[in-house]
Amino acid sequence: MCFPYNKTVAMLAVLMLSGCEDQAALRNADNPPSPPAARMTEFGPGTEDATITQHPYMDNRHAINEGKRLYSWFNCTGCHAHGGGGMGPPLMDKQWIYGSEPAQIFASIMEGRPNGMPAFHGKIPEQEVWKIVAYVRSLGGLSKDLPAGASSRPLQEQAESDKREVKTP
Repeated sequence: MCFPYNKTVAMLAVLMLSGCEDQAALRNADNPPSPPAARMTEFGPGTEDATITQHPYMDNRHAINEGKRLYSWFNCTGCHAHGGGGMGPPLMDKQWIYGSEPAQIFASIMEGRPNGMPAFHGKIPEQEVWKIVAYVRSLGGLSKDLPAGASSRPLQEQAESDKREVKTP
C-alpha cells in the first residue's frame, strides 16, 4: 500500500527540484548583471591615468618619421593639418590643453577628448600610437624625442612644405 505513495512523492520531489533550477536561470535572464560603471575623472590637463611608463620611442628618429606617416594615415591631418596647426588644437607650440608629456599625449589619442577628439583605443595598436606621439612632440619643437645634436627644424620645415603642397586625388 505504501509503495505507490512513495513513488508519487519521489516523483514530485524530483520535479520540484528541477523546477527550482529553471527559476534561478529565469531570474538571471530577466535581471542580467549590470555593466561596470564608468569611472569619472576631473576635467583638466591630462588624466590621472596618464602615468604610463617612459615613451618607448624616445630619441628615435625613425619612429618620428613613422609617426608622421601614421599621422596622415589615421587622418589626424583632417583636424590638426600637416604641420599641426589646423582647426583642432594646435600641436606646434609647447603648451597644450591636455598636457605635452608623452604619456598625456598618448592618453589623449587613446581616450579622446571632449568636443571633437575621437578615442582611438582599440583602433590603433599602442606601438603605433607611441610613434604618433613621437611625431606630434616633434611638431612642437619638444626636442627630447630627437637624438642628441638633432634639431626638430627639418621636421617643422617639412610640415610647412606639406601644408603648401596641393594634393589632388
